[in-house]
Amino acid sequence: MLRLVDANLDRLGEGLRVLEDVSRFLLDDAALSRRLKALRHSLVKDLVPLEQELLAARRVAGDVGAPRSTAAVPHHEDLMALVTANSRRVQESIRVLEEFARLSGSPVAAKPARLQRLRFEVYELERELVSRLLRHDRLGRLSGLCVIVDSAALKGRGEVEVAARAIKGGARVIQFRDKHSARVRLLYVARWLKELCAEKGALFIVNDHLDIALAVGADGLHLGQDDLPVGEARRMLPMDTLIGCSVTGVAQALRAQASGADYIGIGAIYRTPSKKESRPVGLAALKRVRARVSLPVIAIGGINHGNVKEVIKAGADGVAVISAVLGADDIERATRRLVARIGQN
Repeated sequence: MLRLVDANLDRLGEGLRVLEDVSRFLLDDAALSRRLKALRHSLVKDLVPLEQELLAARRVAGDVGAPRSTAAVPHHEDLMALVTANSRRVQESIRVLEEFARLSGSPVAAKPARLQRLRFEVYELERELVSRLLRHDRLGRLSGLCVIVDSAALKGRGEVEVAARAIKGGARVIQFRDKHSARVRLLYVARWLKELCAEKGALFIVNDHLDIALAVGADGLHLGQDDLPVGEARRMLPMDTLIGCSVTGVAQALRAQASGADYIGIGAIYRTPSKKESRPVGLAALKRVRARVSLPVIAIGGINHGNVKEVIKAGADGVAVISAVLGADDIERATRRLVARIGQN
């Protein structure tokens, strides 16, 4: 019985360590890695009151189920398969310990109900980790310049035309923003923009409208403080869809991060003609948010060719602009100048 407990504790701890390191080093997700670390410590504390006895009972050479060669050890095709395999390893180990904890005189100290709760916690952590991995590649492209195609700032040009010129100038992300059009028009324009971005290798993000993002299969949805809460949107969106959240300070940024946002949009950094009523938060707020959250931070509001370098220097992973590009007669040239100032690859 001690050998059985020892073997499952080893599997459990090793599997959780793999998941924790994926969260910490590959995803840079501080919150998720802390949860996995806390779970690992909790399980060890609950399950290893007999550490010396377990070590004394260990017989590696005499284990009839031990692999006899490296060929017997399965190889994982990719990172997703690695995470899935180690999640299953943890879940199965907890289930074994849970079952043997029901026996009279069992060396498993934790109660079966406690182990069951921990097993279900691992199920949820696996879901979150897989969700983050699915969004990881898209999130890696969320840097440099994002051009917001705002229907109120087109100067008589079409959304697709503007987006195409911005992408040709080097924009990596196109965000569609329309506060006034009928839903049917929003749908058609969003579909055209999504097709363009998919063809050109740019990310396509819909501002505000969850239904439109869902309908066209957008890469992401960006929400404001008065829009649908991040947690509710995360529940309804596909697991691989990014969610961004606009904030003005640290408290809102931390709430967004805890609710499941993938990136933070902070602003307005400077005064901006697109939101005349907004009060600039300045570079100081950007620096404070950058210091407190582990998510990518995109700065917005009044950013242009003259000040974009200081915004990046203050900690922004990227910038989002409207008038700096859409206000120019030559959209491609304006985009290219901004991209050069940012220094994106």
